[in-house]
Amino acid sequence: MTRIKRLAVLTSGGDAPGMNACIRAIVLTASACNIEVIGFKHGFNGLLEQEYQTLHAMHVDNIIQRGGTILKSARCPALQQANGPAEAADALKQLDIDALIVIGGDGSFRGAMAISNFYDGQLIGVPGTIDNDVDGTDRTIGFATAIDTALDAIDKIRDTADAFERIFLVELMGRHSGYISLAAGIAGGAEQIICPEFGQLNPDNLRPIIKPIQHAQLLKGKSSYLIVVAENSYPGGATSLAEALTKAIGIECRACILGHIQRGGSPVGADRILATKLGAFAVEQLMHGATLVMAGEVNGEACLYPLAKTGDKAKAIDPFLVRWQQQIGSY
Repeated sequence: MTRIKRLAVLTSGGDAPGMNACIRAIVLTASACNIEVIGFKHGFNGLLEQEYQTLHAMHVDNIIQRGGTILKSARCPALQQANGPAEAADALKQLDIDALIVIGGDGSFRGAMAISNFYDGQLIGVPGTIDNDVDGTDRTIGFATAIDTALDAIDKIRDTADAFERIFLVELMGRHSGYISLAAGIAGGAEQIICPEFGQLNPDNLRPIIKPIQHAQLLKGKSSYLIVVAENSYPGGATSLAEALTKAIGIECRACILGHIQRGGSPVGADRILATKLGAFAVEQLMHGATLVMAGEVNGEACLYPLAKTGDKAKAIDPFLVRWQQQIGSY
């Protein structure tokens, strides 16, 4: 067992429902092991500026159901400067931090890896991002809630689409990953799903989208039609695609962009449980000497994965669902 007297935690990058649940698990687990916990505010900015607070059990009372993060989050351009990682490491040394837990996505983990070049303490990551685009874990904290949030909106949009017999395009987040779009689109019964994994759309050839729409009209007549679009799948986004389709087929198409609403809200049970499991597991693994790894979950089991490999983008969306969606999308 490694003797850790003081550990720090921060949340970085885009916020995700369940981050507070993870902070809670870290603090409670560390407290049970007589380890002091400090929380840096505003991501790596708080580390560089030494803006922090000591976290006791009372500070994490009644936060498991809250979205966002009590430690706040932010991007940190200063960490990307040539001397940024060294300054961050110096701040950790000055505060006698034995270990640092970073809750965030692969960008946050790259920041942690940069700091590791100048820091002798332990570093461990916990995957907190709605995008679910981190290698080494089946699910990331916030993903399940983001799907439910998107699905709730899709169901409501479907009601309006049915009432007006209209074509709607719903744009979902995910950066360059189609995890949210595929999951929410399948669950919402979308007629089409457009995401990076299905191939880049060509603005000069919309036939692959138009043909299934026309086929559906022949079979069902004028009716609602819903297309889920992952952000960055079409130049100008879903709004531009809706305008292009309206001109091409002569039927009014409307775009609805959910945007940052997908990051908010109270985490669903699955995210609260995953966040608790990974937060507690991270502390326990630090006590066993783990460093430069991410605490993830694969096939229901908590596991460790090299932090440097979390951004390799080897993780693929469900190939069966991809194949099935492409099959039924032509009918």
